Amino acid sequence: MMTDNDNVRLIFGFKVKALRQEKGLSYQQLAEKTGMSLSYVHDIETGKKFPKADKILSLARVLGVDYDYLVSLRANKKLQPIIDLINSDFINAVPWEHFGLTPASLLDLFSNTPDKVTAFISTLLKISRSYQLSKESFYNSALRSYQDLQDNYFQELEDAVRNFRKEYKWKDSLPVDIAAFESVLQKMGAQVNRKRMNSLDALQDLRSYYSSVNKTLFINKAFSTAQEKFLIAREIAFQYLNITDRPYETIIQHSDSFDMLLNNFKASYFAVALLMPEENFVEDIKRIVMQPKWNDKAWLDLCTKYDVTPEMMMQRLTNILPKHFSIDHLFFLRLSGDPVKNEFEITKELHLSQMHNPYANATHEHYCRRWVSINSLNHISELVAKKKYKQPIVEAQISQYWQTHNRYLCISIAKPAAKGSDEIVSVTIGLMIDQKLLQTMPFVNDTNIPVRTVHTTCERCGIMDCLERAFPPVEILKEQQQEKINKALQQLEE
Repeated sequence: MMTDNDNVRLIFGFKVKALRQEKGLSYQQLAEKTGMSLSYVHDIETGKKFPKADKILSLARVLGVDYDYLVSLRANKKLQPIIDLINSDFINAVPWEHFGLTPASLLDLFSNTPDKVTAFISTLLKISRSYQLSKESFYNSALRSYQDLQDNYFQELEDAVRNFRKEYKWKDSLPVDIAAFESVLQKMGAQVNRKRMNSLDALQDLRSYYSSVNKTLFINKAFSTAQEKFLIAREIAFQYLNITDRPYETIIQHSDSFDMLLNNFKASYFAVALLMPEENFVEDIKRIVMQPKWNDKAWLDLCTKYDVTPEMMMQRLTNILPKHFSIDHLFFLRLSGDPVKNEFEITKELHLSQMHNPYANATHEHYCRRWVSINSLNHISELVAKKKYKQPIVEAQISQYWQTHNRYLCISIAKPAAKGSDEIVSVTIGLMIDQKLLQTMPFVNDTNIPVRTVHTTCERCGIMDCLERAFPPVEILKEQQQEKINKALQQLEE
C-alpha cells in the first residue's frame, strides 16, 4: 500500500520526467545540466528519491518552471488527471505488488502516452466518484483477481496444513472431532468461549471475535458443529501462520488494507483445507465425477463425511478442480433471497479464467429466474412452508446461455440461512462444458439433468416467451426502439 511520502515522490518524479521529455532532454543531458548523477536523476523520476531544496531549484531552472510548480500538486491539463489518480483512493487501494507491478512502472507508461492515457484515467476517477466505489470494493475485486491469477490454489497453504497435521500428530480419521480443534487452540495459549457474546445484544449479528488481550475466541450462539469447527480452525490458522495483520471478527467490518483481506482469505483457506485434506478430498471427487449418472446424494454424503457446510465443500471444489482435474473455467456463486417476495441477491462470487455468466450487477436488475440457484431456493422455500424441510437439496442443471455457445454444468445446494429464517441461501458451482469436462465427468451426459436456456438478468433478456420473467426486458426494448429510429433516419437520407 502506498504512503503519502510515496505519493509525493511519485508526483514529483512524474513532473520531472514529463518536463524533461517536453524539453527533448535525455537522462544524460538533464544530469549534466543539473550536476547530478545519471542514477540519481533516474531515481527521482521513478519516485525512489526526493531531492533536497538546492537540487529542486537546479531542476526547476533547467526545466523552465518555478520551484513551487515542481513541489505542488498542480500541473497542466494533460498531467493533472494522473496526479489526481496518484492522490486518489483508487491507486492506494490496488495491491500493485501482489500482481508484480509498481505504481512507478504504470506512471512510466502514462508519461510515454499522456495525451491518450489521461483522458482514460480521468474517466476512471469520474466513475469511481459517481458510483461511490470504496476501498473495500477495490480490495474485494483485487482479491478475486488474485485468486484467479493463482487458479485459486495455493501450494504454500496446502503444505502448511500438511506440516500442521504432522506437527500436532493429527489423526487421519474423518471427520475430526471438535474437541481436537479446541485442544490445539489451547496448546497455542488460547481458549474458546461460547457464552459471553450471547449476553451482549449489540453483538448478536457477529459470528465470532478473537480477543488478543484475553487470548479468547468468542463464538456466538446457534452454530452447527461444522460452523464452529471452521471458526476454530480459522483461528488456529492465524496463530499457526503467525498472521498479525488480521481482522478479529469473522466477517470483516472494515478492511484497513488489502493485506488484511488477503490474510483473512489465507486463514479461511487453511481452515477449509484442514477440514478437507487435499489427498482425501481429491480421491472422493474422482469417485463421484467418474460415475455415468448424476447422483445428488453423493454431494451431501461428502458434506457429512467431512462434517462441513455445503459452502465450505463448494469452495474447496474451486481449489481442487483447477489443480487436479485441469478444470479452470468455472464460477462460484452464493445467492441469498426471499422466494416469497421474489427477491434475490448475489452475496459472493468467484470467476476463474474469465468473467463467466452469471455475475453480480450493481444496477439492481432482476436475475434470471431460470438459474438452478434460484430454482433451488424456491424448492427449499416450498418445503419449509409445508414443514417438510429435512436437509439441504442438491440440484444440477445444464445452462445454455441465450444466443451464445456457452454451456455450463451448474450444481447448486440450497438450505435456509438459519432456523426460522425466511431467508434461503444457495451455493452454486458452474463448470464450462468443453471436451475436457466431458472426459472428466461422464455424468454430464446424463439425460436426467435438465437443460435450460438462461440469461443474466430479465432486463437484458430477449427470450420473449419466458414464463419465469420477473421484469420486462426494458434494455432490449430500448435497443429495438433505437433501431427503429436509426432505420427512420436512414430513410431521410434516401
